[in-house]
Amino acid sequence: MKRVEAETRICKKCLIREMAGQEKVYETIQRMIEDIPQGDRTAETERERRLNVCKQCERLLEGMCAACGCYVELRASLTAQSCPYERW
Repeated sequence: MKRVEAETRICKKCLIREMAGQEKVYETIQRMIEDIPQGDRTAETERERRLNVCKQCERLLEGMCAACGCYVELRASLTAQSCPYERW
């Protein structure tokens, strides 16, 4: 019987919330976002706009920004943060 190796796939243009097998990481990021004081947390509509920009970026790789190494879902949730390439 021929053994089939599991294929490892890199998810380009994916957010952590969209990736199978990353539920624990996503839960941790969500808890971190919930711990951000309300005044420092980005409004939901702006956060989603920022994440949509990230999803179009060639530097998004497995939910992380290849330019700075952040989890984009966390960075987009902080009002004081910005894209390292000034896209938002």
